[in-house]
Amino acid sequence: MKKRTKTADAIYYTFVVLFGFVMLYPILWMVASSLKPQTEIFGNAASLWPGEFMWENYAKGWKGFGRTGFDVYFSNSLFITTLSVIGAILSSSIVAYGFARLQFRFKKILFACLLGTVMLPVQITLIPQYIMFHNIGWVNTFYPLIVPAFLGGTPFFIFLLIQFIRGIPRELDEAAIIDGCSTFGIFWRIILPLIKPALVTVAIFAFMWAWDDFLAPLIYLNSADIQTVSLGLRNFMDAEGGTSWGPLLAMSTLSLLPQFIIFLFFQKHLVEGIATTGLK
Repeated sequence: MKKRTKTADAIYYTFVVLFGFVMLYPILWMVASSLKPQTEIFGNAASLWPGEFMWENYAKGWKGFGRTGFDVYFSNSLFITTLSVIGAILSSSIVAYGFARLQFRFKKILFACLLGTVMLPVQITLIPQYIMFHNIGWVNTFYPLIVPAFLGGTPFFIFLLIQFIRGIPRELDEAAIIDGCSTFGIFWRIILPLIKPALVTVAIFAFMWAWDDFLAPLIYLNSADIQTVSLGLRNFMDAEGGTSWGPLLAMSTLSLLPQFIIFLFFQKHLVEGIATTGLK
């Protein structure tokens, strides 16, 4: 029996390692190719070890294309992403608390609308939103990418927090009311500290989605000095009628670092927030 168990474990871990390598291979290839000369990237594509290390790819990539360097792109992405995360946490938690704890008119209808927008593709609302932002003069500014996050712009985050708050016993609210706590006081002093794992989950998803977003910056940001990393990477595709693959892959590698760092440090909270949603 023990021999069979060891054999099964060996097969299982071998499969997991091979599957993990297959999943990580594109990233490993990108990192390795960012250090290869232009001719070697596709000429010796199967090899993960550069024949010649071209650190110049990172220097050329950081200078960017045209007058705008990647220091500007990273600064813009970091500014947009940071405010988007803050807005998502604040607005989603407040709206979720209202749906989970408060009673008001048309609550069921509004909650049904919320569930409907969760399943609504973003492309459907893209044109109406663009017309609205164009009419108020927000096109070619950061506002269309930041302000919606402060207005509960991601229904998925609201639904996630609603499920988490519903798992918190209402007796805590009643005890706080007896002690003289207001509605906002219950939210600030009782609910908010208890939903910290879910808030971390919202923050991680909001960071990754805002950092990776390509469509919205492409639609709203026209000037090079306010564009994000995703648009900066696209600019290499137009360099002198060709593609500067080395600098492009080098900057692609750097663009993944913030996400790896965030996920590495907050992985425990992310798993806890998803696993305990609706169970506490």
